[in-house]
Amino acid sequence: MPRFFVPSTNIDDKTVKITAPDAVHIGRSLRMRLGDDITVCCQAVEYYCNILTISDDEVVCRIVSKKRCESEPNIDLTLFQAIPKGDKLDMIVQKAVELGAGRICPVLTARCVSRPDKKSFDKKLERLNRIALEAAKQSGRGIIPRVSELLSFDQAASELGKCDFPLICYEGGGINLSQAGLKENSSIGVFIGSEGGFDPREVEICTQNGVAAVGLGKRILRCETAPITAISIIMNLTGNI
Repeated sequence: MPRFFVPSTNIDDKTVKITAPDAVHIGRSLRMRLGDDITVCCQAVEYYCNILTISDDEVVCRIVSKKRCESEPNIDLTLFQAIPKGDKLDMIVQKAVELGAGRICPVLTARCVSRPDKKSFDKKLERLNRIALEAAKQSGRGIIPRVSELLSFDQAASELGKCDFPLICYEGGGINLSQAGLKENSSIGVFIGSEGGFDPREVEICTQNGVAAVGLGKRILRCETAPITAISIIMNLTGNI
C-alpha cells in the first residue's frame, strides 16, 4: 500500500490532507482513484485511509483506522558519522534509516579527507534528506529521520554527551557492544569515524566526557560498513531486530 508522510496540521478527527508534490504523484504517477486505500504517517502513527478527493494540489483521505507504527524501534538512535569521501554518505544515510536510526549527524573530524565547508555541504543536505525520505517510505518507517547540518567535532561531542548511552566506535579497541548496558526506551548515540578513523585525542576527549569506546570485532571495517554493523548490533541488543 502506498505510504506518505504529512505534518500533524494536515490531520483532523476524520480526514487527512496530502498536498503537492505528493498529491501530483498520487494522481498522475500512481494513477490512484477515489476509494483507493492509502497509508499516511505522522509522528510514528499510521493512518489507514481511503481517498475521497484527488487534485494536483490536494488529496483528501478518510481515516478508516490508525495505530502506532510497529516498525519504529523502541530506542532513539542518533548516528554521528564523520564525513567520508565521495558519495559514501548517501548509502550510509539510506541504510541507517532502513535499520532504524532516528537522526543522522554528519561530522567534520580531524582525519576526514573530504572537508566541505558549511556552505557547500548545505547544498547536499536536500539530496541527503530526500534519500532519507525515500528510505523511510521503502522500509515502512513511521517517521522521516532527518540528516542534520554539518557539525564540528566539538558540536558532535556535545550532542553525543546528551544521549543516555553515548558510544564511539574506535578501531583502537574498546568494550563489546553487548557490555554497554543498552536498554529499551533510551536514547543512544553512536559516533563512527571516516576512512582514517579517529585521532586518539578525539577518542580521549570523548571518553573523558563519559562516552564509552566500543569495538566492532578484530577486523577493521570500512567507514561505510561500520555504521551498518553498529546499528544492526544495537537494534538486536535492544530487541528491535
